[in-house]
Amino acid sequence: MAKEVAIIGVGQSSFVRGYEGSIRELAFEAFREAMQDAGIANKDVDASIFCSAPEYDKQRSPAGVLAEYLGLIPQPTFYIETVCSSSSSGVKVGYSMIKAGLHDVVVVLGFQKMSEITSAESQERMGRGADIQWEAPFGTMMPAYYALYAQAYMAKNGLTHDDLMNVRVKSGTYGQTNDRAVFRKGVKPADFDPKNPDARMAAAVAWPLRVGDACANADGSSCIILANAEKAKAFSKKPVWILGIGAASEAVNMAARPDFAKGLSVGYGAAKQAYNMAGITAKDVKVAEVHDCFTIAEIMAYEGLGFAPMGDGKQLIREKTTYKEGRIPVNVDGGLLSKGHPIGATGGSQMRTIVLQLRGEAGPMQVPGDPDIGLVHNVGGVGLYGNVTIFGR
Repeated sequence: MAKEVAIIGVGQSSFVRGYEGSIRELAFEAFREAMQDAGIANKDVDASIFCSAPEYDKQRSPAGVLAEYLGLIPQPTFYIETVCSSSSSGVKVGYSMIKAGLHDVVVVLGFQKMSEITSAESQERMGRGADIQWEAPFGTMMPAYYALYAQAYMAKNGLTHDDLMNVRVKSGTYGQTNDRAVFRKGVKPADFDPKNPDARMAAAVAWPLRVGDACANADGSSCIILANAEKAKAFSKKPVWILGIGAASEAVNMAARPDFAKGLSVGYGAAKQAYNMAGITAKDVKVAEVHDCFTIAEIMAYEGLGFAPMGDGKQLIREKTTYKEGRIPVNVDGGLLSKGHPIGATGGSQMRTIVLQLRGEAGPMQVPGDPDIGLVHNVGGVGLYGNVTIFGR
């Protein structure tokens, strides 16, 4: 396990449904916390990378605007977009820059102010994440795409509505302890009961997915500060090292995908690369953050990452294996289902959680047993892009 690039600072704004300030102010919240965490000044930063999904931004070319506002000019700045996995892609680019010897310290800042457009506009833009010639014109949207995977899993692998519900119950359990999350209320089976007039999560969205099976849009920012080994040791008392990085992509057209019951291929591909680079297996991971934009996505991630054999992901949630006290704790910060999903900021938020876990600084979210290896699984679109990053103390 080579220790050549480390995370020396992490930051995150609160994720909220309607941020009242500008994207400049939103970005500053995560940036300030990360810089204070790293104990460095602007002059110590060699380059910056900003990450978002531009179709939600009113500001064109936001990287230059934000770099100026944060005092990161005249150092070079870059803009990265792979929709929901943008900030984990940004970390891969920053890692590569440092490994290439171009820069010593790189700031990677993900942000999204989803509330700048209406919900209807947001759904239309999400639909255009699919092929605009052959799929998007027919009204397909994110819930429908993930519902296709859920249907296939139910038909082939015995997945039930209760399995999906229990993913959300776990999310709600831990969302209550995350002071940066949008939803900080517990979730009970009664919330999914269609016979219960007060069931807020039971309404159908796209069969078999219900309101409670989907994460919510949010406004938020996250910031990760990367450094080479020399700078990391000089600046940080608790550097967290990047041990492995994997990335993959998939056909945008759903009709070109061979078997929905096998889950998202990018999870398998990116995980294999990351494990090989880190020199570990799934059994070595002590805590993980996975991309749970829908409850079915978390089940698929279990299998793609090797935490369970193909078709057996449901057993992990049934047996509470992915709870904090289980064999492989997953999304103990509430995941996207509780935190919300500010697209460009999501991957960085996942990484912040894992860094805090490995430093023993996660507070009420802390996993017992002094975890030393953590993993982040971040997906863009309906498995169009996939990044898996492995971290170690």
